[in-house]
Amino acid sequence: MGRHTKDAVEEGRAERIAAASGAEEDPGAAGTAAGPATGTRGAGAATAAAGQTSHAGAAHEHRWLVLAVIGVAQLMVVLDATIVNIALPSAQSDLGFSDGNRQWIVTAYALAFGSLLLLGGRVADLVGRKAVFLTGLVGFAVASAIGGAAPSFTVLVIARALQGVFGALLAPAALSLLTTTFTDPKERAKAFGIYGAIAGTGGAVGLLLGGLLTEYLNWRWCLYVNLLFAAVAFLGGLRLLHPGAPADRPKLDIPGTLLVSAGLFCIVYGFSNAEKHDWSSPQTWGFLAAGAVLLVAFVAWQLRAAHPLLPLRVVLDRDRGASFLGMFISGAGMFGVFLFLTYYLQQILRYSPVKTGLAFLPMVAVMIVSSVIAQNKFVPKLGARPIVPLGMGLGAAGLVWMTALDVDSTYAAHVLPPLLIMGIGMGLIFAPAMNLATAGVAAHDAGVASAMVNTSQQVGGSVGTSLLNTLATSAAASYLVGKEQTPQALAKAQLHSYSTAYWWSAGFFALGLLVTVILYRKGPPHPHPTEGGDAGPVHM
Repeated sequence: MGRHTKDAVEEGRAERIAAASGAEEDPGAAGTAAGPATGTRGAGAATAAAGQTSHAGAAHEHRWLVLAVIGVAQLMVVLDATIVNIALPSAQSDLGFSDGNRQWIVTAYALAFGSLLLLGGRVADLVGRKAVFLTGLVGFAVASAIGGAAPSFTVLVIARALQGVFGALLAPAALSLLTTTFTDPKERAKAFGIYGAIAGTGGAVGLLLGGLLTEYLNWRWCLYVNLLFAAVAFLGGLRLLHPGAPADRPKLDIPGTLLVSAGLFCIVYGFSNAEKHDWSSPQTWGFLAAGAVLLVAFVAWQLRAAHPLLPLRVVLDRDRGASFLGMFISGAGMFGVFLFLTYYLQQILRYSPVKTGLAFLPMVAVMIVSSVIAQNKFVPKLGARPIVPLGMGLGAAGLVWMTALDVDSTYAAHVLPPLLIMGIGMGLIFAPAMNLATAGVAAHDAGVASAMVNTSQQVGGSVGTSLLNTLATSAAASYLVGKEQTPQALAKAQLHSYSTAYWWSAGFFALGLLVTVILYRKGPPHPHPTEGGDAGPVHM
């Protein structure tokens, strides 16, 4: 049948790319593979291999330093989504923009980042992960410097959009470097435990760092600080990573790129727009409908494209599909903690920005511990099916507990316990989901698989933020109907809006529990072809 013939062609192409990737990572093998059939060319390959062996070996020997470099880059990208939130009031006062325009400082970043991630992931596969990683770091640093020095609102928005563009190159390149650097199952578990903790805690670190910089320096340092992160990661990456791209590179899927980028842009913009306009507004539902149509068209095109941007074999595996959905749902629900608990601490308990950031540190600590333990102890023995759903259940339980917070609540007795439960739950979700989302993916698909992880979390966060903001605003307005707007009534209306957001966030996590317990396979994860050093392709 035609479909089988096409699959065979694609499989053959994938095997050639995988062989080239394997030769690139093991130059000695390249010379052997060339054999007598290539004559002089084979001898040349062997000579080149001899000259490159020490370099490749050094990168392998220092893989834990590579993890540190990747972790710094990932932390910079993740914390930048929240660090600017703390600085917004100061930036607004300094540059004189309106409340209505304030959302664009956040939305410009989200739009560029969310809509270009899949393209960034595929570019990393085609051009080479080191080159794209370093380019992303330099671009992100330059955009941050422009934003920090911004003399006007317009320049600041442009800089935030540029941060999103280069972040879309950087984030999938970082995760795919991790995927291809750690192939031993035990080491991979440890590496993803650490990486998942960084990805999960970056938002809370951003709140703390943003508070410190805003309070003791000024809001511009919330952008300038990225230059330090980028410099450390760039120097480390330049020294430790080895270059290269597949020898048999397919053409970039231009129609697929345009369809998915436009579709994701419309989805993110539609939900972001809902925070400012009513859901019945054509600017809201029109963009959402257009986004849905474009994404359906993208999937249809991927079924027939010669060189698909997102090969469906990457997403149709049960464990990977469960991981992508888990990241999307937890990304949406997690903002119920970072966003509305921040409001509660600052507006109800009157915490300063620094104290608010410090309040999240216990959650960060337990998230790191549970993430590493889950990846190293539980998932290898039990598999993801009991672990990730348990994390979803703990997330839901922590949020339900938070619905009881009121004006008389204290941090130690009422805020800290559910925050710790949330931290444990997030650790059980992020590291296993990120690991299984990229496990078993051929080296030439590692970038786009990594991009799907980031896309799921980013789009989930955008959807969650807009939905929860809209629901919370409506709940506060409904509470005040027929009541005199005294300070006490306004405070209770705020609390009611936060409680509504927590309930809905808990609902997201409950849905995540159901989805992941159904989709994840039973038992420990089986070794994939990429583990143990084989970079062979994975086909459905």
